[in-house]
Amino acid sequence: MFDPQKLLEQFLGGGQSGTPGKDTKAGGGMSPDFMKGLATGGVAGGLAGILLGGKTSKKMAKGAVKLGGTAALAGLAYKAYESWRASQQAPAAGVPPPMKDVTPKPEGTRFLPAARAERDGMSLAILRAMISAAKADGHIDAEEHRRIFAKLDELDLGTEEKAFIIDELRRPLDIDAVVKAAVTPELAVEIYAASVLAIDPDDPAEQAYLAMLASRLKLDPGLRAAVETEAAKMMA
Repeated sequence: MFDPQKLLEQFLGGGQSGTPGKDTKAGGGMSPDFMKGLATGGVAGGLAGILLGGKTSKKMAKGAVKLGGTAALAGLAYKAYESWRASQQAPAAGVPPPMKDVTPKPEGTRFLPAARAERDGMSLAILRAMISAAKADGHIDAEEHRRIFAKLDELDLGTEEKAFIIDELRRPLDIDAVVKAAVTPELAVEIYAASVLAIDPDDPAEQAYLAMLASRLKLDPGLRAAVETEAAKMMA
């Protein structure tokens, strides 16, 4: 049975991240051994690392160490959104009050919904957004296709999950479909955050794609900047 959530975790290399159990410390958070595993594998070993030609794997792996897979992406979007909202609510004539640097907890919010149907929809939207961003430079060559298909065979995925990835790779770039999937403001922020992490910041074509995406998603310039700031912290 097609499982979008599992596919997204495999795509991001999150694996068991965020799942309570032997990898979780008694007081909450991930055990040192599990975090070490994410640092050496994680996104770097996920399908995204192959699809994005190494552009993203090292960057996202650092974020995955903090929260893990999907939770890392949701946390980035959540923190950017809350920072932007706080700046909007600050007094017009004065310095905004400093925000506490707390670990964002998106679980149960619209950034990481508890309801299965919502979580599935979010997962599909993010998957399509990242694959579309990866295609924004206009080419995924035959060698990249071969490496992607080889990686698919290594991952614990069913036939339907593999078919989804292959179909999306072969589909022409369609920014309209990416934008249409943003059914909530929160998901729009996540889609943009995922796309920021999936592009090469030095590629003009990919930068143009990001600018168009932000415009089509109707993101406030300040919110877009907040997402890019949080993404830069994850990449550092």
